[in-house]
Amino acid sequence: MKIAVVGTGYVGLVTGTCFAETGNKVICVDIDSPKVEKLNAGQITIYEPGLEKIFLRNTREGRLKFTTNLEKAVEDAEIIFLALPTPPGTDGSADLKYILSVADHIGKILKGYKVIVNKSTVPVGTADKVSAAIASNYKGEFDVVSNPEFLREGVAVEDFLKPDRVVIGTQSERAKEIMKSLYAPFVSEGNPIIYMNEQSSELTKYAANSFLATKISFMNEIAQLCERMGADVDMVRRGIGSDGRIGKHFLYPGIGYGGSCFPKDVQALIQSAGRVNYSFEILKAVEKVNAYQKLHLVEKVRSFCQNNLQGKKIALWGLAFKPNTDDIREAPALEMIQSFLKAGAIITAYDPEAIPNVKNQIGDIIHYASNQYEALDGADILVIATEWSEFRAPDFELIEKRLPSKVIFDGRNLFEIEHLRKLGFKYICIGKK
Repeated sequence: MKIAVVGTGYVGLVTGTCFAETGNKVICVDIDSPKVEKLNAGQITIYEPGLEKIFLRNTREGRLKFTTNLEKAVEDAEIIFLALPTPPGTDGSADLKYILSVADHIGKILKGYKVIVNKSTVPVGTADKVSAAIASNYKGEFDVVSNPEFLREGVAVEDFLKPDRVVIGTQSERAKEIMKSLYAPFVSEGNPIIYMNEQSSELTKYAANSFLATKISFMNEIAQLCERMGADVDMVRRGIGSDGRIGKHFLYPGIGYGGSCFPKDVQALIQSAGRVNYSFEILKAVEKVNAYQKLHLVEKVRSFCQNNLQGKKIALWGLAFKPNTDDIREAPALEMIQSFLKAGAIITAYDPEAIPNVKNQIGDIIHYASNQYEALDGADILVIATEWSEFRAPDFELIEKRLPSKVIFDGRNLFEIEHLRKLGFKYICIGKK
């Protein structure tokens, strides 16, 4: 099939590349000319494991191209995917200006039947708004489909190529058959394509992310109890995770969720509920718990230092909101940095991928190390904010040499308490006394 993907951000680039991988001809559109030039030159613009390999293969073989020319891309395509940002507005609701602007433009370009697919995370009713925007400029046939993405950063390629499920929101049989044909190679092992109306599809994405955010915040509340009651949160996690009704995923306590999806999707669903005169109390509590949890480790450090962080040197391992990505959107580490700096601490940070993005955002208000051990030089305390694999089995003898205080605050519970105690470390983590 001939596919156009409008937007070359995280979702758009993964979507376009993975569709090209199954033999489709894909052209991705973006208004950022320097970015398009880089992509056409074979320079990938995001870090995602496994993506660069298939990106280079498909650009080399001519199945994946990039342009700033929306008109040419739309004219040649059978299916047009909208993978555009929906940033939260001042009240937390999703801002649809980019999607509706492109939809309006598409309406001026269309000359025959096309399927326009909302791949972005959008509130209920967006398909109707996109249809109206297109119809204001085009009186011919077209269909607007809701097809939310369920990609986890760090494993997005695998998630796209081997999805647990594909959700398609449409009431058009013509569009349904086209989408069924497009996704057939991805569900050949029997995973379902679930068809529903557009409104249900749009709500499904918000419901899924909000439920997962709720599990995380619930487990962080349990961790707070464990610290106060002498229980071990890992034991509790294993105990409840073995119940098939609950499941073992998203039960790991830590310093809160971040990223581009959970925070804004929780906010957007709260706002959407408010528009139909419903107060989503559980999600309001989820937000409150997450905001507190992001600074929980800072309070532990502050207490350990007797409320005096002035001049304390802190080594920070991890800046991305999760491992295997360079994404720092809503990353707990950034909020921790601001809190530590406000208290007078000095920070040296290391992250395998996210340092350039952090520098672009906050500049040189902290120091950056070239590796995890260099960050320890001269430090009083080590704080772990992201569970990168290389942090899980470090050289503790080298840590001891570079961090004579042997004090570690771990926001991701990477190590066994007893093992570190035997090594002589002071180890403070989440959900354990």
